[in-house]
Amino acid sequence: MKYVTATSDMVNTICNVLHTTIKTIYPKYYPKEVVDFFCRHHSKEHILEGIASGNMGVLKDGNVIVGTGCFDSNHITGVYVLPSYQKQGCGTRIINCLETEISKKHDVAILDASLSAVRLYEQRGYKTVGHGICELENDVKLVYEIMEKNLRED
Repeated sequence: MKYVTATSDMVNTICNVLHTTIKTIYPKYYPKEVVDFFCRHHSKEHILEGIASGNMGVLKDGNVIVGTGCFDSNHITGVYVLPSYQKQGCGTRIINCLETEISKKHDVAILDASLSAVRLYEQRGYKTVGHGICELENDVKLVYEIMEKNLRED
């Protein structure tokens, strides 16, 4: 598998990876309103912005895009792996690449972790430093962990 910088011709495939992952995994943790919120948030326009920043990459298994990751400054803004490729180290590979890039300019990486991802990040040394909440329609609340990790050896 290889992690490469995303290009604009990948937008439809990246959108499919995001939406497939969200629609498969998130309903186990969140109500429909949260799933819908994340699908709307990860629109093709939003993905194109991530690609244009140069900070979005994809993990490829041969010619198949199986995951994606993105960051902004020292904030990891997303890590998604197709459900059929989860629990095989793909998320770890993506996070390793994101942390490597972030560490070139920053000592600490931060992220907002979905409930489904908190354990993965804790295993990687991330610590919860806060809790976020976002009010959605129908009085539904999206809750998440604000986490950070020191990228420098002390």
